[in-house]
Amino acid sequence: MKARVTVMLKEGVLDPQGEAIRQALGSMGFDGVSGARQGKVIELEVAPGTDEAAIGEMCEKLLANTVIETYRVEVL
Repeated sequence: MKARVTVMLKEGVLDPQGEAIRQALGSMGFDGVSGARQGKVIELEVAPGTDEAAIGEMCEKLLANTVIETYRVEVL
């Protein structure tokens, strides 16, 4: 079974990589981009029947820094 975890910085947390992306796009002529946020996607292969709570625990303990990041779990 596969699960996808998306980790993003919380709103209000400075995202210098996202800002660099926005500026680079602007310098390339993509002037319509007013903001960008960068995150990460982690795909896990887990045992069949693994519930979202167990994957959430993985996020809380390792995959996300919950002080500054949020995460979303999708079972695929």
